[in-house]
Amino acid sequence: MKKLLLAIAVSFAALSTAQSQDSIVSKKMYVKANALFLPVGMLNAGVEYQLNKKWTLQGDVFISPWKSFAGKYAQVYMLGFDGRYYFNEAFKHWYVGANISFSRFIVQKYNYWSDNDYQYTPESPIYKTSDLYQNGFSFLIGATVGYQFELAKNWNMDLYVGGGSIQSYYKGYHKELGVRYDTDPTREYNQSGEWLPYRGGIMISYKIR
Repeated sequence: MKKLLLAIAVSFAALSTAQSQDSIVSKKMYVKANALFLPVGMLNAGVEYQLNKKWTLQGDVFISPWKSFAGKYAQVYMLGFDGRYYFNEAFKHWYVGANISFSRFIVQKYNYWSDNDYQYTPESPIYKTSDLYQNGFSFLIGATVGYQFELAKNWNMDLYVGGGSIQSYYKGYHKELGVRYDTDPTREYNQSGEWLPYRGGIMISYKIR
């Protein structure tokens, strides 16, 4: 984890240096939206700004407003930033990047989709995992890899995937009873740490300058 944080810090320091060292390049900017999520009523959109010949900075949001999606709680609101390095030149072909994101969520985590019995402590009530959900927030730090190419004049397609460390803080509730299933007198929030993919898709981009 410490090595990942150091790599992220170095990447964003390099972005700052790149911006100051290359002010001659005409800076481009693209607005973009993820074509994979729009058909299911989720919005993933952003802006990618050129810092110099090979570096860009992207800011994006992900919004899933669903209180119920396929029977599962799926409300997610995420804000993220990518520092990207293109091996050819900005907005062309392969790139790698570092990502920092923050999310607010009311979801049913993937490991709660079954009907198995769940008991927080030996003294706690026994529930079905499918009746439980989580309400909280996450800090996400990771890496991105992708490939971007031109579709037509002013239009690009950006194929990418990313993942890393997800540190979540949440309170667990029962859907019907409204009570917490993870009551612990020693702490207000439950906590989990996972290494998972958390970004990806097909971004359609339009050049606005």
